[in-house]
Amino acid sequence: MKSNIQGVLITDLKQISHEKGDIYHGIKKSELSFKGFGESYFSFINYNEIKAWKRHFEMVCNLVVPVGEVEFILYDQRESSSTKGEIMKIILGINNYKRITIPPGVWYGFKGLSQGENLLHNLASIEHNSNEQENVPLNTFNNLVW
Repeated sequence: MKSNIQGVLITDLKQISHEKGDIYHGIKKSELSFKGFGESYFSFINYNEIKAWKRHFEMVCNLVVPVGEVEFILYDQRESSSTKGEIMKIILGINNYKRITIPPGVWYGFKGLSQGENLLHNLASIEHNSNEQENVPLNTFNNLVW
């Protein structure tokens, strides 16, 4: 799948079956989407819950969903972007195992789709810094709905 937002990458990831437990790739430092390592964290999202809206000013997010299924909505409001105003939706999970790379400045939110656990992993390019991100209420962008 190709992204319709400038700088957003969608990368197919390997799933390797193993009799003692499957292996799911995340990211390699040789890949285009790797912009350095700051921190790695996991976030659970409950069924039908929405965590939105957030954008980073510096951080590149590399998001993978190894458990459950999560729908992402991205919105490009960057003044200098050739895709300003574009909206992108993608569902990630076991049946669509990919990594989405979100550059700084792109708004995003996500919703848990599986009734069991939904787990998101972010391999971030920098360590968390509350001063380099912005969060706004869910109803900020009325044109973006699940």
